[in-house]
This record gives sequence, structure tokens and C-alpha cells, in this order.
Amino acid sequence: MDEDAQPRVGRLAVTGYAALQVLLFPVVVVVFVLCVVSAVLVVVWVGIPLLVAVLPAARALAGTERALASRVLGAPLSPPYLPLPPGALAGLRARAADPATWRDLLWMLWAMTLGFAISLVVLVLMLAVVTLPIWWYGAVPLMRLRSAVDRAVLCTGRTERLERRVDALTRSRATVVDHSAAELRRIERDLHDGPQARMAAVALGLGLADDLFEDDPDAARRLVQEARSTSSSALQELRGVVRGIHPPVLADRGLGGAVSALALDMAIPVEVSVGVPDRLPPPVESAVYFAVAECLANVGKHARASQAWVTLQYADGVLRGEVGDDGRGGARPGSGSGLSGIAARLAAFDGTMEVSSPAGGPTVVRWEVPCGSSSPRTTRS
Repeated sequence: MDEDAQPRVGRLAVTGYAALQVLLFPVVVVVFVLCVVSAVLVVVWVGIPLLVAVLPAARALAGTERALASRVLGAPLSPPYLPLPPGALAGLRARAADPATWRDLLWMLWAMTLGFAISLVVLVLMLAVVTLPIWWYGAVPLMRLRSAVDRAVLCTGRTERLERRVDALTRSRATVVDHSAAELRRIERDLHDGPQARMAAVALGLGLADDLFEDDPDAARRLVQEARSTSSSALQELRGVVRGIHPPVLADRGLGGAVSALALDMAIPVEVSVGVPDRLPPPVESAVYFAVAECLANVGKHARASQAWVTLQYADGVLRGEVGDDGRGGARPGSGSGLSGIAARLAAFDGTMEVSSPAGGPTVVRWEVPCGSSSPRTTRS
């Protein structure tokens, strides 16, 4: 929706926001001073714990201002921060390298000077009878001016958003290429070690049988029977390889039915709640199916859980999924659990994934994948 089409906030409301900004002025000054002093004291290591404490406070202040500005402007403002890694020191390094942190400091300078002056003027204009007409006509434009500057400083611009988008697509493309190459190597290895070896044995057995038909028909007949059995085994293994590329159940029953079939194969109870369309784009269906399959495989191998659940919901062009269990927890991407592979599959479709798995459980893997479809259908089992 266009910004001008958003509902406008009233005079009393913007004056209340101005009053809150005036009240927050001392807090902004203190946090800004602490940020500067802590940064200087980093050279003697004293500033490190101070920065660990004060940078989140700066982000909280900036978040409050973004919320106020979004109400004044009538448009949502998203935080521009990059994801933080676990750990205090790693988080501190990430905050220091994040351009949004420097935007917060720049905003505090603005909020302590001209921004504070605008809010104070709006508040004072309402308190005097002679200035009420000025307040009546000027409060909203002044606060919209301040909020526009707040938005420009505290939110990423179009160019920066595009740069981040390009970086994310570059990383996801590289990950997907590596993952695809690994999948091709796996398929080649499976074909070489399974069906190819068995078909070579069939060809050898049939050749020997052809040589023995005149001299020893019974031995030739046994070789033909063995070749038939070997070819049946090769066919089963070939079907297994094909199933690993695109499961037939997914093509026959759709994502909901295929996920329900995965749940039925588990040794523990798995509650499945699916609210998805009859058909989604096949690549998305395949990626989400294998994500669920990998998560459930982790549950069976590592979780020591007594029950699990799978939820898939489609709304507003986004497919959201969740797989959880009541096991021991401790799952981490990159620890051999296959979670990195799931993230790589979903990233190819601009999807995101997050993992919550504290020690002692529960483990919950959630993801979102943008996609388009129709004909919603809800099933539960």
C-alpha cells in the first residue's frame, strides 16, 4: 500500500509521541555518551563489557523511535540489523561491523539536537493558548518531518536493500550450486555401486549362460534365473535412487499426502497438520518435502523423543512449516544433522529457516518459503 494511502495519525497522538521523545531525551544522551566512552575504552579492554551492555540499549531506543515513526507516517518500518551470531563477543563484533549500528549513533546525534527541538516545539505549542492555532495546523507536519528524518536514518534505503539482496542471492546461489554438485555425486555413486554393478553381473551371467546352453542346459537355466533375480534387485535399487530425486508419492498425492506418509513411517507418534493447496510449484514441493524428511530423520536418529509434530500452512503467498519434537535438544546447523542442507534447499527459493533447540529440548525447526498457488486444502492426521 502506498504511504499516502495509509491512515493519518491525529494531532493529540503526535503530541503524545512528541512528549515521549522529550522524556526520552536524557536517556538518549546517556546512551550516546556511554557508546562513545566505551568505544574509546576498548583499547584498554574496559570498554568491551560496556559495549556489550550499551549497544543493545541503543538498539532498543532506535526500535522505539522506529515504532513511533511508523505510527506517525502510517507505514511499517523494518529494523535494518543483520542477524547476530551466538555468543557475547561474536555478537559484539557483528554489531560493530553492522552499518545499522552506526546509523543508530547518527540518529542519536539527530535526536539530541534538531529532532529534540522539533518535538519540544510541538509540545510547547500545545501548552499556550496563543499558540494553539499554530499547534493545530503545525503539529502533524512537524512530527511527520521528524519521523521522515528518523526513517531515513534508522532504516535502510532502496540501494542498500538491493545490495543486501544481491549479497544474499550470491551466497544462496553458491550454496545451492555446491549442494547440487554434491547431490549429483551422490546419485552417480548410488548408480555406480548399486544398479550399475548389478546390471554388469546380469550381463556377465547371461553371457555365461549363452556359452553353456549346448553343453549344460541346466547350468545355463540356473544362470538365467540368477540374472533375473539380480535384474529385479537392480530395478528396486534404481527405484530407490529415483525416489531420492523426486519421490513418486509427492507427484501422486501432493505435499500434504507425502508428508503424512513420512509421518506414518516414524517409530514414534507424529502429529501432522497441513493447510496447503492441492498443488504447489513442483520445485518448492520437493524442497519442503525433503526438509520435512531430513528433520524427521534427525528426530529418529538423534532426538530420543517420544513424540513429534509437523505443521505446514500456506497464507498470503508464503508456505510456512515447522517440525518439532520433545527430545533432548542440542541440534545445531553445521553439526552433521543435515540442517545446513535444508537451509540450502530453501534458500534457492528465497526461503529462510531458523532452529530453536536448547539443551533438554524441545527442538523446533521453522521455515518460510515464498511461493504462489491456489485451491487451498486442509488436512489433519
